[in-house]
Amino acid sequence: MGIATVNPATGETLKTFEPLTPSEIEAKLALADATFKQYRKTSMVQRSQWLKQAADILDKDSQKWGELMTLEMGKPIKGAIAEAKKCALVCRYYAENAPEFLKDTPVSTDASRSFIRYQPLGIILAVMPWNFPFWQVFRFAAPALMAGNVGILKHASNVPQCALAIETILKSAGFPEGAFQTLLITANQVEAVINDDRVKAATLTGSEYAGASLASAAGKHIKKTVLELGGSDPFIVLESADLEAAATTAVTARMLNNGQSCIAAKRFILVDAIADRFEQLLAEKFQTLKVGDPQSEDTDIGPLATASIRQEIEQQVQETVTKGAKIVIGGQSYRDRPGNFYPPTILKDIPMDSPGYSDEFFGPVALLFRVKDIDEAIELANSTIFGLGASGWTHDATEQERLIEEIESGCVFINGMVKSDPRLPFGGIKRSGYGRELSSQGIQEFVNVKTVWIK
Repeated sequence: MGIATVNPATGETLKTFEPLTPSEIEAKLALADATFKQYRKTSMVQRSQWLKQAADILDKDSQKWGELMTLEMGKPIKGAIAEAKKCALVCRYYAENAPEFLKDTPVSTDASRSFIRYQPLGIILAVMPWNFPFWQVFRFAAPALMAGNVGILKHASNVPQCALAIETILKSAGFPEGAFQTLLITANQVEAVINDDRVKAATLTGSEYAGASLASAAGKHIKKTVLELGGSDPFIVLESADLEAAATTAVTARMLNNGQSCIAAKRFILVDAIADRFEQLLAEKFQTLKVGDPQSEDTDIGPLATASIRQEIEQQVQETVTKGAKIVIGGQSYRDRPGNFYPPTILKDIPMDSPGYSDEFFGPVALLFRVKDIDEAIELANSTIFGLGASGWTHDATEQERLIEEIESGCVFINGMVKSDPRLPFGGIKRSGYGRELSSQGIQEFVNVKTVWIK
């Protein structure tokens, strides 16, 4: 399947698109380059006004944008509408805060005057995934545009209408033609774009393979990249935790977006003292989840985004069980309904040589691990190639500090669910990527940090 809208709830192909030809790509790059030369001269006040207007459009038509997201990748409609509103939030955040983040910073030196100035780089390529088809793009676009850069988007091939809608929103908000363009291209066409001298940097959210591929291509041309890749986030529950609160949050943390989130809680690491009770609570709550039509307001779990994703999660579960894991609930694919549905599943007693121990599970499957104490919990949490986020549950201040200090990840949330927030930097370490999005750190990733010295 090429670039197409395929309804994941039914498997029906609704609309197909032809990839851009080389000459069409060239025209878009030429427009972006010409636009940047003028757009970089626009004032922060003007950019802020346009971005606030984009936020208004996102809010006003959040139902429409939500329905489009749900149609293309299957997320429950409540979450899709919330995603559109979160995009409005990040637009307003940067519209209001970018002038402060990017103002000249004076530094006392041997000069009469010296300072740091932040200047835009030019065309930034964004390669974005399907799982949060609006949010992933806007959390790049809002700071990039406020910094004076222009953006080109290569979105996932299964959400082309979302990609085009985002370009339309930003144009309707007043941004100049060419300030943000969607390129409907295949993965094989990306390298030619990053090779182009007019493209100055790139950001990617996606798989390890995709990140390595983009970074390799960019590295050959000495171009900066920011990568946000996979995760196998630990959710650690210690003895002093509020188990009811932890279990309730665990359901959302694992099942958000049908389980298809890089920062979803995936490995539930439980100390022996509370493991039985937590498992019981989690299983009870999983059993109440409604799987069904993602366009329905009362649906908790919709279909996985593609048939191949469902097949992969099926294979991972089957192999993990074959190697000795036990199924608490779920674990069997629906055979009596169309679409890419997979039931909420809990596995425990997971062997070290199984996919459940080491791989990222991108679907509604919770993996339970038992440990003796906090030492074993931290060791297990860190025994992965990933380092995106972590959630720790304890009311013991010493334990909290140990989790914060010793867990290898880009963020640690204590007694709460890992989530992205425009006010806080977001990103990972190890094979979860590098660089940061959001907050002041995010907007400063794609600028020239210029030293100025005057005497």
